Amino acid sequence: MSERRVLVTGGTGTVGSAVVDSLAERGDVAVRAGTRDPAAARERFVSDPSFNGDVEFVRFDFEKPETWGRAFEGVSGLFLVLPPGGSADRVLDAAAAAVRVGVSRLVYLSVLGVERNPVVPHWRIERGLRGLDAAHTFLRASFFMQNFAEVHRRDIAERNEVFVPAGNGETSFVDARDVGEVGAKALTEAGHANRAYDVTGPAALDYDEVAGVFADVLGRPISYPNPSLLRFVRRAYARGRPLPFVLVMAGIYTTARLGLAGRVSDDARRVLGRPPRSLRTFVTDYRERFEPPDSSATDADPRSKVSGDR
Repeated sequence: MSERRVLVTGGTGTVGSAVVDSLAERGDVAVRAGTRDPAAARERFVSDPSFNGDVEFVRFDFEKPETWGRAFEGVSGLFLVLPPGGSADRVLDAAAAAVRVGVSRLVYLSVLGVERNPVVPHWRIERGLRGLDAAHTFLRASFFMQNFAEVHRRDIAERNEVFVPAGNGETSFVDARDVGEVGAKALTEAGHANRAYDVTGPAALDYDEVAGVFADVLGRPISYPNPSLLRFVRRAYARGRPLPFVLVMAGIYTTARLGLAGRVSDDARRVLGRPPRSLRTFVTDYRERFEPPDSSATDADPRSKVSGDR
């Protein structure tokens, strides 16, 4: 085993867990997953029969600097994820502390189009990371396909509909597993220093097309009712989703509604050396999650948390 060690913050999140998986499969780097509850995180990974990697789980919380020292010990690469509702200042403080103790490579999960949107915290984080004495890579990811299996699973499984307020806009959906693999390569391979990648799927689809893919793969009618923002917010809030999270999701879908989420990039294909996964591949792989309520599907993968992400 190489002496290289990397720390993945948000190690049980949608993308963080995919980065951990990809790094663990490589076998040439020591993997440390940072999480608020290491014991629970270990249980989530161990309970997944497909996981056979060697991962160290450590306590890490951006809001608790006392957890940083142990987590950063011996680490050369750091994968950064802004937590839902998290502070950009805390992320930058943690990154600066990591660099001071020897971290030389920073990979940050950003958002597609951030370079034109100084309002979002990712813009400020990218700017701050550029000023640190470490190589940086920004993964500007599009909307994650995994959100269908997490946030929207119930609508698809129980109501046979994709219930999002995206209008007729297109979205270049990306599989979080591909984002995780790009992140793992950026952390461990040469050629990614001081770069920004637009990480998208292979095509931009509108939600009528999305519903069509689900219908084809699942073998039953799936519709797209094209709800208003108000209907979407009301349903999500009535189901117990925290209002800040609901509003973040509404904002994301407004981006699609305005036609600003459809940009397709070749960056993922170039970094991966293969085409990124299509939505059809994703639905096929996650098919059991979308079965009707009498099946064994659950609301979320036991290892997965939606991080207010795309």
